[in-house]
Amino acid sequence: MRIYCKAEQHDLGGSGSFFLARSEKQLPALIKAYRGKVQLIYLDPPFGTGDAFLSKGEANDGGKVPLFQDDMPENEYLKWMRTILLGCHALLSPTGSLYLHVDWRMSAKLRLMLDDIFGQDNFMDEIIWSYKSGGRATRFYPRKHDTILFYRKSRRVYFNIAAVGKPRGPEPRNHMKQFVDQNGRVGFSIRSRGKLYTYYEDDLIYPTDVWTDIEHLQQKDRERLGYATQKPEALLERIILASSQKGDLVCDLFSGSGTSAAVAVKNDRRFLAVDASPLALITLRKRLLSLASRPTLLDEPGAEPRPMTLHFPASRCKSEVTYTVEDKHILVAKATLNHRSAPLAYAAVGSEQSQVFHPAYTVTKAKLPLKLPLPKGEKRPVIQLVNSFGDQVFFTVE
Repeated sequence: MRIYCKAEQHDLGGSGSFFLARSEKQLPALIKAYRGKVQLIYLDPPFGTGDAFLSKGEANDGGKVPLFQDDMPENEYLKWMRTILLGCHALLSPTGSLYLHVDWRMSAKLRLMLDDIFGQDNFMDEIIWSYKSGGRATRFYPRKHDTILFYRKSRRVYFNIAAVGKPRGPEPRNHMKQFVDQNGRVGFSIRSRGKLYTYYEDDLIYPTDVWTDIEHLQQKDRERLGYATQKPEALLERIILASSQKGDLVCDLFSGSGTSAAVAVKNDRRFLAVDASPLALITLRKRLLSLASRPTLLDEPGAEPRPMTLHFPASRCKSEVTYTVEDKHILVAKATLNHRSAPLAYAAVGSEQSQVFHPAYTVTKAKLPLKLPLPKGEKRPVIQLVNSFGDQVFFTVE
């Protein structure tokens, strides 16, 4: 029998919540629940390109899945972004900060908007992320960078640049002389205008506001998930380590491929993510379940649980599901969701309570016909099936 769920809760995956919704529509509920509680917000919104973005996602047949249309008229775009940024200001704690990732199209207009909402005195940096990939323009200098606008909520902002510093290393710089001090530390020195400058190879060098050391993801990069606009983990790691501490809440209202949530989990932060694309939900779920399957120090006996909750509208998609039960504990199923030929992307078996699905066993690379082990002792097991378009169905095994 078919049932309808509005959320699923995994015992592991990293402490956090994802909402399948448009950010501006979800913001009132987020503000009610999280006002003043978010330490860090990273936003990578549409850039106003006028393009339609597709992704291969979980499809294994060469097909593309639509993600979003970036074709909003400029006046509507700016009105929309003002709503988003006002919501971000309300969500941030007094020590919190916002990183807004844009490019040349809207950076100037959005900086003025941020000055208005956050205050000019709360501007921190205009970060230039420079990379080598991209086209070869001849009518103008090739555009090889994005802009990240960095603002604080107040003067009480938490910012720790030492968390992202790297040792100077053994290479001498600027004709400096190498020496070894009485404690065995290797250092370098230079005298300039009568003053002696000394540095050690284990002293930290901090990143400036021009980031040239983080590459754009290449087509065959191991991080690639098939999701258009995916950002590298190194970029988010620098932001998260510098502007938050362990246990803090990191928010991303345009979650996309789930990079911010994944990096937050890897660095013992909590996450709050929102995206309107069902493929974003599929990608984040698979990515965080994959992380949860890797042993970490947090998985030691006595460690606190790290539940992951995924929220979504109750799906009304049309479906045709047939199944048989073999040996009382193995379900064999076939299904068509919304009458599309899209392949199955994900499946799970578990239980349901108050329209919340609790998976007991998951398959992140599901294929039809599907075989799932049914939980022993569960009188009314629930099956979840999701295709590569994000269509999903829940049904009970009678």
